[in-house]
Amino acid sequence: MTSTAPETVQGKAPEDQPPGWQQRLRRFGYAPRPVIGLRERLTPPFTRPSDRLWPVLGILPVLAGRLLKLSTWGGPLLVALVAGVLRFWNLDKPHAVIFDETYYAKDAWALINQGYEGSWPKDVDQDILRDPSSVPIPTDPGYVVHPPVGKWVIGLGEQLAGFTPFGWRLMVAVLGTLSVLMLCRIGRRLFRSTFLGCVAGVLLAFDGLHFVMSRTALLDQVLMFFVLAAFGCLVVDRDWARRRLAAALPVDEGGVLRPDAAVAETLRLGWRPWRLAAGLMLGLAAGTKWNGLYVMAAFGLMTVLWDVGARRTAGAVRPYMAVLKRDLVPAFVSTVPVAIGTYIASWTGWIVTSKGYFRDWATTGPGKESSWSWLFPDWWRSLWHYETEVYEFHVNLTSGHTYQSNPWSWIILGRPVSYFYEDPKAGEKGCPADAAGKCAKEVLALGTPLLWWAACFAICYVLWRWFFRRDWRAGAIACAIAAGWAPWFLYQERTIFLFYAVVFVPFLCLAVAMMLGAILGPPGSDERRRAIGAIGAGVLVLLIIWNFIYFYPLYTGTPIPVEDWRNRMWLDTWV
Repeated sequence: MTSTAPETVQGKAPEDQPPGWQQRLRRFGYAPRPVIGLRERLTPPFTRPSDRLWPVLGILPVLAGRLLKLSTWGGPLLVALVAGVLRFWNLDKPHAVIFDETYYAKDAWALINQGYEGSWPKDVDQDILRDPSSVPIPTDPGYVVHPPVGKWVIGLGEQLAGFTPFGWRLMVAVLGTLSVLMLCRIGRRLFRSTFLGCVAGVLLAFDGLHFVMSRTALLDQVLMFFVLAAFGCLVVDRDWARRRLAAALPVDEGGVLRPDAAVAETLRLGWRPWRLAAGLMLGLAAGTKWNGLYVMAAFGLMTVLWDVGARRTAGAVRPYMAVLKRDLVPAFVSTVPVAIGTYIASWTGWIVTSKGYFRDWATTGPGKESSWSWLFPDWWRSLWHYETEVYEFHVNLTSGHTYQSNPWSWIILGRPVSYFYEDPKAGEKGCPADAAGKCAKEVLALGTPLLWWAACFAICYVLWRWFFRRDWRAGAIACAIAAGWAPWFLYQERTIFLFYAVVFVPFLCLAVAMMLGAILGPPGSDERRRAIGAIGAGVLVLLIIWNFIYFYPLYTGTPIPVEDWRNRMWLDTWV
């Protein structure tokens, strides 16, 4: 029976009731959005599975609580273990120098041994594969066009495991595995759900592009790791700052947290170690490849807007002015100078030697007569000249390449890059003896198609959530995708490749995980809605995993009959 007396919603007074049309719609199943307390808005709690789940599984409540605590790290570690096994299995295969490993593996070996990159002779790759100890490190400097951090990382693996394919891929595989673990934990904090965090990690573990890049000694996977780490640091910093605000706000007689304009506008948040850590990660990202600078700018704006939202929620009447007075300068100092200092420090090997490329430009070259010599040391002026030369190289790199692609086509996997290809005859190099004709052995930098095509819809969903529901999580994901993708549209005449997109692959996985959470249904959904959502979301995840397995031979250089290879060329542009 429906009462005609005025009702209160979540303890609200009658004058705060929803409009009459909402009251009348209740008889048709309308439910007003629940009122969320200020403490929950500032520091949302983590979701818990329904208490009805445990009896169905035959688990006692005491054991259920322990499992929940264990799952916060146990789930992400299990997903990372699966990702690690996949990435380290036959890591030295193919036993070859594939694609741009011919640059970075050798530059890393020279850098880790003598502090600067050498000028390697042509056609030395096969000699390295046969006997790396017989190949001397060239002392003549080599002209390189990327900062040294990524090569230091690759070189560390070579120091640990030797100047071999396994050695130069080792640390990239480690970072690829750790990035899966990080994404699980970041997704957990972002969505306040261990389950959705692990779903995001599973999607990353089974993405083909991330998988291939984790098994190849290129710089982009290293860049992805530092970008993801910086994003994670900023998400943790956001929670930390909002907890500080919540702790400073007054509590009324009933123990309810109340907004306070004076506190929200004047409180200094003080020492923010996670923001400093983000600055360090962004410096390492820029020290790997320069497009990390765009990420720094985007993340800097994002974290300032998070501070505005926090102070507004806490009761600030003029939150932008409060952030300008209290947060903007500390935010800048915590990130930009730290990142710049990290970037310069990454060049230490080049600075302390005397043989690096352009190292003596300021003392023996044209820079000797510079009018700035009284203000800046020689190494600084030489480094600045080197950087300007590298910039000119990058912006003028317009020579055509077979596998170049336009960034518009990346999200639909328009033109993947073939890193390695052989066509052995039947009975040779792993090709089955009963194969009809030749086999194909290929390492193709191709994302898992179903995951990427699902991500097209997920991007639309997070944009909708951001614009129309003001969901900060969707905005954060959209910002990270844009930071890794949008800058390339400024250089469409430049020779660029799809594998650059690996930088924002983790955020595509977060977007798909967020969409899957919507498919599962909002909290409080009935069992029928949950069941339908679980089936739909589960089928999509299983199809993505199956799709990865189907393309696995193309990710690992496993020989398959040419006809099977052709069947996997779903688009003509993949050939």
